[in-house]
Amino acid sequence: MIEIKEVITKKNLKKFIQFPNDLYKDNKYYVPSLFSDELVNFNPKKNPAYEFCETRLFLAYRDNKIVGRICGLISHAYNKKVNRNIIRFTRFDVIDDIEVSKALISKVEEWGKSRGLNEIMGPIGFTDIDQQGMLIKGFDEMDLSITLYNHEYYKKHMEEIGFRKDADWVEFQVYMPEETDSRLTRVSDMVKKRYGFYRMSFKNHKELKPYAYQALQVINNAFLKLYGTVPLTDAIIDKAIREYVPMVNLDFTIVIANKENEVIGFGLLMPSLAEAFKKSKGRLLPFGIFRMLRALKKLDILEMYFIAVKPEYQKMGVNAIIMDEAIKMAVKHKVKFAETGPELDYNNDVLDQWKNFPHRQHRRRRSWIKDIE
Repeated sequence: MIEIKEVITKKNLKKFIQFPNDLYKDNKYYVPSLFSDELVNFNPKKNPAYEFCETRLFLAYRDNKIVGRICGLISHAYNKKVNRNIIRFTRFDVIDDIEVSKALISKVEEWGKSRGLNEIMGPIGFTDIDQQGMLIKGFDEMDLSITLYNHEYYKKHMEEIGFRKDADWVEFQVYMPEETDSRLTRVSDMVKKRYGFYRMSFKNHKELKPYAYQALQVINNAFLKLYGTVPLTDAIIDKAIREYVPMVNLDFTIVIANKENEVIGFGLLMPSLAEAFKKSKGRLLPFGIFRMLRALKKLDILEMYFIAVKPEYQKMGVNAIIMDEAIKMAVKHKVKFAETGPELDYNNDVLDQWKNFPHRQHRRRRSWIKDIE
């Protein structure tokens, strides 16, 4: 018999966060989320996304043993944006038992129905900078520190429950050249000369901080019409700045400005933290923080967090400047390859960035949707 219990206490929240680490403990491709980050994510007093979101967390038990978890999430901002009545699910992990999946999904649907919602979608989180998408290809690839891993049977469970594809994201491994691309540099230089655009330089993180808000606003503007997104509030941006700015490598923090010194483009690549997270099992203490600090100094493999250009500048070559600067830094630091984050498979403006680089498309993720009956 399967019993579904709502997570109410901090003790059970820790069990909720720990469950996927136990489920995938023998899987060499799984990368755990930071335990401390997840504690913050599900704390309404610390996660500003709760200004427009509600959540309920559930654990599935069989014979007093946890066999699955799920978070139901209502994004009032997203529902208002698309004028629909949708409940999301996220942090969905289960053993290979369709009855467990059905019981967890049903619990979220039951809550959604009680709130007047008639569709369920996911896995998708609080905002676009949260982890999203169910892996449907690339199960034998090392996951990233910014994405979620899942077993192959999840897809079968979704289909059997009645979900259909809503959106897919693809990911690429892009191999970095050993020397700069003279053609791209010529285009970049031409754009800079014609429009007066330039790359901002920062001696330290303190100098970067005043422009970080503008950079994240670029993401807001560039991603506004994309699937599943809602505008990042000032409070969410402030939280992201506190968390990310102290960690970024300034060579790979590419901020492009116009003649008026306004940020119009932004690219952020980070050293991969996947191995550090995995070795530390998602814990910062006692040794996880030192592994993470070491990983931040290792630049042979990068993860692409963001590349965004203000909509009104997207046809003016800003992207060429960002790519040229990124390649120069990759050559300087002898980067082997970069892993893109999930990119919508219909967003050709983004996907076309990689056509002139040796690359392989090695992972695919899906957001599912179904009507609540």
